[in-house]
Parts: sequence; structure tokens; C-alpha cells
Amino acid sequence: MTSRKEELRAQEPSHGRRNVIVTAIIAALGGLLFGYDTGIIASALLFIRHDFHLGDFGQGAVVSAVTLGAVIGAPIAGTLADRFGRRRMILAASIIFIVGSGACAAAPSAEILVAARVVLGIAVGIASAVCPIYIAEVAPVDVRGQLVTLFQLAVTVGILVAYLVGLVFNSSEGWREMLGLGALPAIALGAGMIYMPRSPRWLVMIGERSEARATLREMRGADQSAVDEELGEIEATLQAEQGTYRDLLAPAMRAALTVGVGLAILQQITGINTVIYYAPTIVQFAGVSSSGSAILASIGVGIVNVGATLLAIRLLKNTGRRTLLLVGVGGMVLSLVSLGIAFLLPKDSSVIGPMAVISLMLYIGSFAISLGAIFWLLNAEIYPLRVRAKAAGIGTMSNWTFNFIVSLTFLPLIALAGRSATFFIYAGIGVLTWLFCLFLVPETKGVPLEEIEAEWDRRAGVTPPAAAGG
Repeated sequence: MTSRKEELRAQEPSHGRRNVIVTAIIAALGGLLFGYDTGIIASALLFIRHDFHLGDFGQGAVVSAVTLGAVIGAPIAGTLADRFGRRRMILAASIIFIVGSGACAAAPSAEILVAARVVLGIAVGIASAVCPIYIAEVAPVDVRGQLVTLFQLAVTVGILVAYLVGLVFNSSEGWREMLGLGALPAIALGAGMIYMPRSPRWLVMIGERSEARATLREMRGADQSAVDEELGEIEATLQAEQGTYRDLLAPAMRAALTVGVGLAILQQITGINTVIYYAPTIVQFAGVSSSGSAILASIGVGIVNVGATLLAIRLLKNTGRRTLLLVGVGGMVLSLVSLGIAFLLPKDSSVIGPMAVISLMLYIGSFAISLGAIFWLLNAEIYPLRVRAKAAGIGTMSNWTFNFIVSLTFLPLIALAGRSATFFIYAGIGVLTWLFCLFLVPETKGVPLEEIEAEWDRRAGVTPPAAAGG
């Protein structure tokens, strides 16, 4: 009898770990929707621009409409996630995803398509702000990095699925089917989140201590002392109050926001979504004329994106976030320079196409192991609990704002400056990004969320409230 009890007790931690992993996977479906609904436009645009007779600016408007919606959705997500909970906001996002996908598929004009994609973008903004926070708050510290990175992996899978769907409907030019299929993973996300627990850290924030303990026990296993210790750490940092936007002006928060918002902006202005949204178009620039071949080359880029993100998850076990940022951003700079050089070659050169595709693959792989995976991880873990959702919402809003700017201006920038100069500009910004990571980004690998908060206090030269109170 005793041995049976001991066996069951030994199994409980692994049971808790399985619960955490299942919860993270369900929440990461928000990332898959993020990836699909942003990536599918790359293939659909090849046919939308002909059906609606769109010029460069019109194409940019259709592409960037989702990012404009995300700029709206991300900041409101922070406030509403504190009020109603992370889980409810993810459920709300799934409903908006379904409505937006249907409206895009049925759009009779470019103007209505843009409006529908703005609605879809609101869901993308909510999911990108709340899903990583939710995963970070249910995950134990030793696997937090890998589980939050599941969100970015899901984004890359969503992009790859979007390219594959684009290839399937290429012959029929079925852009409406491409856009409408986004409703399917949204239904799965909503159905799955109904059964997921509420964030234990959010439960403490609203005073539901007993439910928070029960959730932590379910997620951590049988070690009640460890559960109580983690619960105590959460309570100590929260101080039984919700933060306000005014709290973001505190010196420690300014230090954290400098890193979070800085990475949010730099992730975009190094040009990533020119590749995600316009990959087939860039390949056609390199001399590949058929839409099918261009989409097929984009699938290769998508496969590299998924593979490199899987590699990032493995590397995060033993390698610091900051180290991966430096290595990956360096690779991005080199591949952008290579892409710029490719477009300097004579137009009839047979080297342009292969060189452009290889450069795109190296670029997306370097991005995936660095800014792709690590921005969303840091944005979910570097802020204090009492203002985490609000601060992460600002970081996400900044990310989507510059995503909107870059995606709207890419084709006009190429028309103005030329293809080579455009990619050289992004490479120069990449150098600045590398220096930013070197001098300002802290290492958070293996560091409890509560200790990360103390690091910002130290950087700002202030005494943490708990210490000040004795």
C-alpha cells in the first residue's frame, strides 16, 4: 500500500508538467492564427491585386490592414486581460478571428476587404499580447522559455500552413477560400480554451488565492511546499494591488519598457514582414514569373522558418536569450546585405533567383532563432506582474504599429529607393539592433519572473517596495 502511494506521488509532478504543456499548446493556437492570418495574404495578394485592380499603395493597404487592427487590439488587450482575465480574452479573440475570417472571404470590394482585415487584426493584436503572457504565467521557471516560444513556433507553423494553402488554391486563384479557412483554427482555439485554467498569477491579482493555489498544484504536482513558496513570491511582488498606466512611468518600468518597446520596434524595422507578407512578390522580383513557382519558393522560406524556430526552442534550454539575439541578428544583417547585392546584379543574370531565395532563407532562419522567438518571450517575462499585461500590451502595440508602417511602405520604398537600397537600409538598421541587444538587453534565462522585476529596480537605482517596507 505504501509503495503504491509513493508511486502515485512520484507520478504527480510529471502529471503537472503534462498539464502545463497541454495548456501552452492550446494557448499557442493563438500564434498559429497570428501566423496564418498574416501569412496568407502573401499568396492571396497575387490574385486580389488583379481582381480589385490594386496599385502599390492599394496592395499595401490590404496587407497592412491586419497590422492596423492589431495596433488597436494590442493595447486594449492589456487592460481587459487585467480586468477579465487572460483566458477570457483569448476566448474573445477566437470569436473575433472567426467573424473576421468570414468577412474577408465574403468581401465584395477592396474597401470592405480592408475593413474586414482590420477586424481580423484586432484579434491578432489581442492574441499576440495575451497568449504569451498566459503561457508565461502558468509555466514553471525551468521550462518557461521553451513553452512561451511555442507561441512563436505556432506563428511560424501558421505562416507555413498559409503558404501551403496558397499553393493548393493557386490554380483556381481562390483567394476567398484562402482567407476563409482561417476560421478553422479559431474554432479549435475557442473550444480548447474553454477547458483551460485561469492564470494563477492573475487569480492572485484579483484575490482568488485558493483557486490560484489549486491551479499551481495542478500545474506543478504534489510538492505543496514548492507551490506555497511560488504563491508567496507572487503575492510579495504583487502587493495586493493592480498597477495602473501611471505606474509605467516609474524609473524601473521605464528601464523595462526601453528594452521591451525597443525590441518590439527593431524586430519590425529590420524588415521581417517584408519577407513574410511579400515573399512571393520578392521572388518574382528576382525573375520567377509564375505565381505557383513564387509560392513554392515561399514554402521553402516557411519550412526554414519552422525548422529554425524548433532549433531556437532546443537552444533555449542551454543558451541565453541575449546570446541567441546577438548571433541571429548578425545573421540577419549578412543575409540582407546578400539580398541587396543580388538585386545589383544584371537583370538577365541566372544567379539572381537562387541568390535571392537562399538569402531569404538565411534571413528568416536567423530571425527565427533570435528576434522572432525571443522578443515575444521577453515581452511576456520582463515586466512586473501588477502591470505585466498593460506593459506587454504597449510592447505589442509598438510592434504592430511599426509592422503596419513597414508593410504599408515596402512597395513604395522599393519604387522610390530601388530594391538593393531598400534591403541595404534594413541591413543598416540590423547593425543598430545588434548594438541594442549587446548593451541593453538583460539575460533572463532561468531567472524567476519576480527576480527579473528586481533587476529593473537595480538598474534604475531604486529600492524594491518589499525591501523598503522591511
